[in-house]
Amino acid sequence: MVDKLAGIPLKFSPGTKWNYGVSTDVCGYLVEQFSGQALDEFVAERITGPLNMPDSGFHVRAEAADRFAACYQYVAPSTYRLQDDPEGSRYHQRPAFFSGGGGMVGTIDDYHRFARMLLAKGELGSERLLGRKTVEYMASNHLPGNCDLAAMGQATFTETPYEGIGFGLGFSVVVDPAAANVLDSPGEFAWGGAASTYFWVDPQEEVIVVFLTQLLPSSTYPIRRELKTLVYQALV
Repeated sequence: MVDKLAGIPLKFSPGTKWNYGVSTDVCGYLVEQFSGQALDEFVAERITGPLNMPDSGFHVRAEAADRFAACYQYVAPSTYRLQDDPEGSRYHQRPAFFSGGGGMVGTIDDYHRFARMLLAKGELGSERLLGRKTVEYMASNHLPGNCDLAAMGQATFTETPYEGIGFGLGFSVVVDPAAANVLDSPGEFAWGGAASTYFWVDPQEEVIVVFLTQLLPSSTYPIRRELKTLVYQALV
């Protein structure tokens, strides 16, 4: 895939626009090249193992197969179809292609530990995965002039709103809650998944939220905006 990507012209000059692309997948490939390991082996050794996330990986462990959830797809109002049957899912087998941008399975308990590590700026218990300044850098807005996604002028699908939202190294970053038109905190960083999942970390309020569901596409219902409103309204 990376060899094919290298032969494709750039969509625009770097720094002039923003696009939802495959950059994170390329990062996964680079991790394999630099480490000399398959991505699933690297993740298990350096991330999920130290953080005690036993159910997280690129396929479902045999002993956890009975706990694997089904995924559904919205077809029409009150109509859904089974998109991924847990009994015959391809996630029961180790894949041949490891995507840096998606394709892992896990539990809410595992991901909660991962989010706690981010809130603690790279550390969980006695394990430190990242330096404090590294996490701060990742969770900073890297768009030119600290602008938001709307100012980058690229109308495309993304898992986050455009107004008032910047982009860091792997996260959306709240720049202006008023412009984003939702209760929020400046500096909150987050991302969502294709099946309507969502997580965010708010360093200012010391809050983390992990929301897992199994419904494609993520734009079916305004779950994320309504969830965020409920959470922040409860802070007194």
